[in-house]
Amino acid sequence: TPYVTSALILINCVVFLGYWLGLSSDAQLNYFFFQWGMIPENLMRVERPETVLTAMFLHAGWMHIIGNMLFLWIFGDNLEDEMGHGGFLLFYLLSGIAAAAGQVAMA
Repeated sequence: TPYVTSALILINCVVFLGYWLGLSSDAQLNYFFFQWGMIPENLMRVERPETVLTAMFLHAGWMHIIGNMLFLWIFGDNLEDEMGHGGFLLFYLLSGIAAAAGQVAMA
């Protein structure tokens, strides 16, 4: 049973619905993304390092989250079965950290 994959999909969807439906204006949404999204300049100044993790759960719109969660559902359960629950969670988190590092390097 893909417990980690299911939990990650649930967390991503709850976070997305929370801010997408809960914030009433574009200004509030922008502020939310600036608070919790990973901004390379801030990370280089060692400000808000937690955003490396929080940014993994932010999505820019409905098609973005639907595409990502579909991809996670299709491939995540197979990887979780192969790697084990803990191994897959570690892989997911390290992949997100690697993506953030790549974004910082490109910026």
